[in-house]
Amino acid sequence: MKTMTPNERFHAVMNFEPFDQLPIVEWADWWDKTIDRWHGEGLDPALTDRYDLCRHFGVDIYPQGWYRAIHWDAPKPERHGAGLIGTMEDYEKLRPFLFQVLDEWPVKPKQLEEWAAWQKTGEAVLWFSLDGFFWLPRTLFGIQEHLYAFYDEPELMHRINRENAEWMVKIIDKICETVTPDFMTFAEDMSYNNGPMLSKELFDEFMKPYYEIVVPHLKKKGIRAMIDSDGDVHEASSWFAEAGLEGILPLERQAGVDMAKLRENNPKQLYIGSFDKMTMPEGEEAMRAEFERLLPTAAQGGFLISCDHQTPPGVSLENYEIYLKLFREYAKKAGDLSQKTLG
Repeated sequence: MKTMTPNERFHAVMNFEPFDQLPIVEWADWWDKTIDRWHGEGLDPALTDRYDLCRHFGVDIYPQGWYRAIHWDAPKPERHGAGLIGTMEDYEKLRPFLFQVLDEWPVKPKQLEEWAAWQKTGEAVLWFSLDGFFWLPRTLFGIQEHLYAFYDEPELMHRINRENAEWMVKIIDKICETVTPDFMTFAEDMSYNNGPMLSKELFDEFMKPYYEIVVPHLKKKGIRAMIDSDGDVHEASSWFAEAGLEGILPLERQAGVDMAKLRENNPKQLYIGSFDKMTMPEGEEAMRAEFERLLPTAAQGGFLISCDHQTPPGVSLENYEIYLKLFREYAKKAGDLSQKTLG
């Protein structure tokens, strides 16, 4: 098989087609404390930019824009986890700071033009994120009050999500004036270690109708729609599929996510992540065992192995380089197997 570009490789994997090798990808940026550590262990101190680091380590470039519905001039919460609203009246006061589409905010066309050039050469896979229908209300109400708001403020919850969906359609159109990204994620984080933080009934009432507005618009543009949710996503994976979403990341191992089981239950769902970051400080043997665990599923297509969240500062530069060496080895093994099973 001919050598693919990173962009060709991404689409082959996500289309369940044979591929030359898995992408070598860090879907999330490295922790700043991780990079600080590596600078102290010999990494060039001038290397701080995300994409310069990708090129240095030989990692595929996946430029990401995260477009927020709350303008930076909006009032700030008093503390982490606190909210900005509690009632419809509060929301009306905050509304002028929400859902704007300005010339340079939140979408930055010049930045997109640069990324589009990378995408055109095949060097890059371009994606973007939007605050979803669990995430944005949680930000506005605050973590605890958000969970009460499904019952105490249903009209307001629906209004927020309806207006968010309408804004998302405008943002997608704005992005596509410059470039068509390869995929996107709705930021949700609606699961913890014991599964989703709301019932399917609440998901179906307060979230699904708004995915059903936005996801068809994304598909019309040729953009894959995925969910970014931490925690145990086994139960919610089918909910997302019913809402038209194609895939999930980051598939955290510490929350009990089992890739083989996920694939068995969702044969055509797309996945990114799942490599247990907690094995990375333990050395080559532990990391090799983790790649062995993921290889059979990766060879089936539709799954990009990647760290199941940001590479933590407990990982030395030496161990990270071992991780990349093993990643390249298993990326090639997965590609070889895909050509036998998916051809």
